[in-house]
Amino acid sequence: MTAANAPEPTPAPSKPLSAWVWAFRCLRWSTYLAALITLILILHKTPPPAVQSSPQAAARAEEKLEQVQQSASQGQPGAVHLDETELNSILASRLAQAQSPGGSAPSAPASGDDAPSANEIEQMRSNVKDVKVQMEGDRVRAYVVFDVHGKDMTLELVGHLGTSGGYLKFEPISGQIGSLPIPQSSLETAVQRMMESPENREKLKLPPDIADLHIENGELVATYQ
Repeated sequence: MTAANAPEPTPAPSKPLSAWVWAFRCLRWSTYLAALITLILILHKTPPPAVQSSPQAAARAEEKLEQVQQSASQGQPGAVHLDETELNSILASRLAQAQSPGGSAPSAPASGDDAPSANEIEQMRSNVKDVKVQMEGDRVRAYVVFDVHGKDMTLELVGHLGTSGGYLKFEPISGQIGSLPIPQSSLETAVQRMMESPENREKLKLPPDIADLHIENGELVATYQ
């Protein structure tokens, strides 16, 4: 038999993949899929809560605050109650002022180490783009839209608002970034670290004339001393 007519060698049968190889591949692709789903959920903006706001309600809230502050300065303690519409209206008004090019930013010392730089002021104006608050019973739900490298993201937190030692205190019940729920243990740890970090500690300090701040019967109650 000539070489041209010789039968071709039969290829050896391939060995089946072991169970360990299949398990590794499934785990790897499952990890990729989970990461992709997580990213999609984080970047998916949740719709804002249905809250009302108006310039009239903002003016009414400002008037309430001015009156109770004047009374406190004269040694007459008192409390101010802001309903959901008044609170959202004053938040929207002050956020719009901070974001506008000619708007007033929080006052800062003219000199000294604590004076914020132009970049820090710009970050305060641009990072937070929208804030909406719902109050029910003694709980508050905060909805925040903020900018991360040009991409809008949403954060929702539900919890109890209070004070401790002259500082604002927040006890989280639930939260989510975009459409991704935050595990309770991770949420509590993150909020605790945020509250206790030196860079945020002074930001959470209440004015000396405010003795207490909490949610009661669906209203924000600020007690002045």
